[in-house]
Amino acid sequence: MSEPAYVLYYWPEIQGRGEFVRLALEEAGAAYVDIARLPRSKGGGVEAILRVLRGELGPHLPFAPPILQAGDVVVAQTAAILQFLGSRLGLVPADPVDQLWVHQLQLTVADLVVEVHDTHHPIAVDLYYAQQKPEAHRRTRHFLSERVPKFLGYFERVLETSGGPWALGKTFSYVDLSLFQMMEGHRYAFPRRMKAVEPRLPRLRALTEAVRHRPRIAAYLASERRIPFNSDGIFRQYPELERRAPEKAAARARPAKRRRTGK
Repeated sequence: MSEPAYVLYYWPEIQGRGEFVRLALEEAGAAYVDIARLPRSKGGGVEAILRVLRGELGPHLPFAPPILQAGDVVVAQTAAILQFLGSRLGLVPADPVDQLWVHQLQLTVADLVVEVHDTHHPIAVDLYYAQQKPEAHRRTRHFLSERVPKFLGYFERVLETSGGPWALGKTFSYVDLSLFQMMEGHRYAFPRRMKAVEPRLPRLRALTEAVRHRPRIAAYLASERRIPFNSDGIFRQYPELERRAPEKAAARARPAKRRRTGK
């Protein structure tokens, strides 16, 4: 059996940032191995990622997964990986201006990913969610009321300006896959908020369904290769984060103190 063209290094039990890369590889029908999902006896497991982080693939030391190996090339950071794969897999036009625009959009997706992550880890990555719940509730309240409409509204305008159905108009690109993942992730993590917001996002909704029904993506989503959303990934469903903070609700429920008039 010939060696796969690409080796993806990412945590084996979550979608996370690695899912944006997986979607591109799946859409292109590329030969790849998600190496950490292999057993340790076949060189897989988390140890495979740790070896790369120790620099065993070359002098360009990556900071964190996802990491992609293509022959002698090793590249990390989701947006950089997709920029590298785009032209190789036919997921971006040849026009350098279009390539730059798609990369810019992908970097904006990356900004949103950070903000989503910080809804459940607003203080520190090394602390458990349970250790920062009050801060997470406050951060999420602001995120859902201010940032979700701003980011998703921006991408809706991008599709309107392009003429759709894709970010580049009639040309499909890897950022459309990333927008699909963003919509699916938000629907999982924040179902109540998305139910309220989505009526104002008809183009993003249409893009999401169009990506879902692309033959290779549909096959991937139905396969065991697609890791389900769960409480360890970036998109986490904590229903309490969509509810009013308990201390706020209690304060609203208490009767107001009668003002003293001095009479």
